[in-house]
Amino acid sequence: MKIVERPVGDVVILDLHGKILIGEGDDALRDAVTRLVDSGKTKILLNLADVPYVDSAGLGEIVRCYTTVSRKGGRLKLINLTKKIQDLLSITKLLTVFETYDHEDEAVKSF
Repeated sequence: MKIVERPVGDVVILDLHGKILIGEGDDALRDAVTRLVDSGKTKILLNLADVPYVDSAGLGEIVRCYTTVSRKGGRLKLINLTKKIQDLLSITKLLTVFETYDHEDEAVKSF
């Protein structure tokens, strides 16, 4: 998985490209979010537009990242969910946990 980090004001957007699977992407996501939080950046958006698939380990990693950011007083939100990922979050009832947005500008303003 490839992660592109880009700041928009005081919000950091992580554009994720590729699958989030056990051993492929979950570690990269954990490292990226941990590095941001450790450097004091706690307004994070995960852009999932180019993520075709998330397995249970990947889903667990997204939840872990959410918890890591929340414990530091920050907020992690999701944007551009694919139909498949939206269905997955709905089935697992995680759609009620995460704030999700369809448009980046709307999500940035929500902080």
